[in-house]
Amino acid sequence: MKKSVRETFRVGADADLSAIDSKGRPIGPRDKAAAAEAVRDLGMRLDALQEALTAEASGGGPRSVLLVLQGMDTAGKGGVVRHVAGLVNPQGLAIASFKEPTAEELARDFLWRIRERVPRPGQIGVFDRSHYEDVLVARVDRLVPEEVWRARYDAINAFEAELDSQGVTIVKCILHISPEKQAERLLERLDDPAKRWKYNPHDVDTRLKWPQYMQAYTDALRFCSTDAAPWYVIPSDRKWYRNWAVAALLAETLTAMGPRFPEPDFDLEAEKARVKAAVV
Repeated sequence: MKKSVRETFRVGADADLSAIDSKGRPIGPRDKAAAAEAVRDLGMRLDALQEALTAEASGGGPRSVLLVLQGMDTAGKGGVVRHVAGLVNPQGLAIASFKEPTAEELARDFLWRIRERVPRPGQIGVFDRSHYEDVLVARVDRLVPEEVWRARYDAINAFEAELDSQGVTIVKCILHISPEKQAERLLERLDDPAKRWKYNPHDVDTRLKWPQYMQAYTDALRFCSTDAAPWYVIPSDRKWYRNWAVAALLAETLTAMGPRFPEPDFDLEAEKARVKAAVV
């Protein structure tokens, strides 16, 4: 039986990021042109599904979607925001980009700033980086003691289970690239005057810690891929495939949710008659 998109990219407790091909195309389009056509079709599906989700919330429905994007520098988090989230009505989006914590945020629990940006009913939320920075960067750069970041796995699982119980469907994606592809993209930024603003010299310092980050990512997959909030690993060396995969994953998730337009709370025929009679 053919696997679904979610089944194809989902990983569990036995995840090994180093064993997943960042150039792989295990399902879906085989070339850039086919992917572009498929994404256009997915865009129409996503737009309709999002409208239904928004309408459902207007009738009191509690449900929303949260797309979590993690990945090494240049993996394409911003590209997914632009090319996938950009397929739907921006009025129904809630996009949050989590940079280095402020002094106020550091003084609070690590999940405080995340809770502030959880999508409201009817919205598709997108996190460009997320609470996982606190078991990735905090771990690799030794910003907190080991016993602190290790305890965060359980805190994250409890938080995500809480969101799930409140009607937030969580879709967590690791945008998986190779170190060779990252080097290529960093050099492209330096060579292109229109892209140099994206370059940060600190990215090279992070790149030198690649093995440590791969282990940190692998542990995040192993300890925090649950039924309430599964992890999906998206091969991202090919931008066109990455965008198709995330769009397809999101569309499949929303289709399974089956958002419904609410029934009107008024007499339909009576209102039609009133409209026709209201001559101005």
